[in-house]
Amino acid sequence: MFFPDVRTRRHGLAATAAVIALTVAGTAAAQSMVVRSTGPSATKYPTGAKLKAADKLTLVAGDKVVLMQAGKTRTLSGPGTFGASGTVQASQSMSGTVTRMLAKGPTMRSRGGFSRGEPNTIPVDARAPNLWLLDYREGGTFCVADPATLLLWRPNMEGDTALEIENAGKKATVAIVDGANFRKWPTDQLPVQYGVDYRLSGAGLARPVTVRFTSMDNPPDTIEGSIDMLVAKGCSPQLDRLVDAMSEGEAR
Repeated sequence: MFFPDVRTRRHGLAATAAVIALTVAGTAAAQSMVVRSTGPSATKYPTGAKLKAADKLTLVAGDKVVLMQAGKTRTLSGPGTFGASGTVQASQSMSGTVTRMLAKGPTMRSRGGFSRGEPNTIPVDARAPNLWLLDYREGGTFCVADPATLLLWRPNMEGDTALEIENAGKKATVAIVDGANFRKWPTDQLPVQYGVDYRLSGAGLARPVTVRFTSMDNPPDTIEGSIDMLVAKGCSPQLDRLVDAMSEGEAR
């Protein structure tokens, strides 16, 4: 009877382990995640749902579902039946945009890609260029990476404006001067507290906005990790901002 020597056994085990690792990695890579869902079937395919490669999505008119797979997005529009996995490509510009979105520690000198002296080229629906900038036009839950460096952001730099912030009977006024996109959150007057509401008004807002902070210690460096955490913590404005940036980079 033939007994394989130790070296042969080791080689066999190593080969088996490699095959298993590739299989597991392939399964994980093939999995898709719903990162945005609107329309009549939104409850059927909710944001955060994980789909296997063999799953099918049946959409009706008015449905739009954005799937993320391998760090890229794929937008499906109803009516129709679609596979959860598919060929996903992205434009070369997406990588840089998403990298800037996830970067930690935005500085006061950054102007989000807009330059002074071009007031008419700055759209009012412009998106904050980094996830950790608080666009004070957006209400809801906001994930804070670092309370000490939290910055308020506006989409233009034209004119002086004043933002009023209220919490538990305390008020603070934040002045944003002409030529600036940013202003630091007034931590001396209103420290960042988690799980409480802050009412923001003025500064060109059509109506007051309510913001509630939640902690996001050690923000992930990857797109997948960031989206998982934003979904888990309910930070919808930041999730939408990141998905918008990714969707704009989809290869058409």
